Amino acid sequence: MKILLSISYDGHNYCGFQAQPNGVSVQAVLTEAFSRLLGFPCDITGCSRTDSGVHARQFCATVFPREKQRQNENWCPIPVGKIHRAANVLLPDDIAVRAAAAVPDDFHPRYNAAGKTYEYHIRDCPARDPFSRGRVYCSGRPVTEEGLARMRQICSLFVGRHDFAAFMASGSKITDTLRTVSLAEVQRLSEEELVFTVTADGFLYNMVRIMAGTLLDCAWERKNEDDIRQALLSGDRSKAGFTAPPEGLFLCRVHYESEIHWECL
Repeated sequence: MKILLSISYDGHNYCGFQAQPNGVSVQAVLTEAFSRLLGFPCDITGCSRTDSGVHARQFCATVFPREKQRQNENWCPIPVGKIHRAANVLLPDDIAVRAAAAVPDDFHPRYNAAGKTYEYHIRDCPARDPFSRGRVYCSGRPVTEEGLARMRQICSLFVGRHDFAAFMASGSKITDTLRTVSLAEVQRLSEEELVFTVTADGFLYNMVRIMAGTLLDCAWERKNEDDIRQALLSGDRSKAGFTAPPEGLFLCRVHYESEIHWECL
């Protein structure tokens, strides 16, 4: 048995989810907290590698003991439905376990995922807002109604199965760049904020941030529909837009083919 966690975190103070030698990661904080909680070393495996400064409303990760404790099927002394209570005492305020579920030993939070949904938040008001600092990209440049219509037209181009090589950060070693996008939409949340929502069966490195930057470039008429069509056909990174900064990006949901029976008591 493994324990699957549903976690939320503010990524502002972290170098990303994945443990790294040059900064504090969400994975390292979780590993330390659960090793203390359980009284023996354990491994934390995440559903993806979020970048430095990226946030998560629902991030999924498994907890599994290392070799010695794996022989004991009842290695977790805490009821699954109360793990969030025990773990959150040991976690900083910007990381929270929301719920937990028991899953089989062969379950992998990344490879068993059928897809993910991300949101990218954009504040397009020229005035700075200190209360959204670190959680919204403050573009400082308004998006008109005509610009919003152009963004929505580009979203329609993203939907379907495409080669998203042009929407991947340079230097990535991924060779299979085909992805299926099932939802891509832009909504205005208020006079000062937009949100781009995208669901796909998988994402390339910086893919959502490049998509968000591309939408803004089209809204501001620095790119046009033909550029984006060419980007999807050619894989030419220069045809797509700029890479939007990390602070507006949220992982919102991880989709699994089998239903997860979350417990939170």
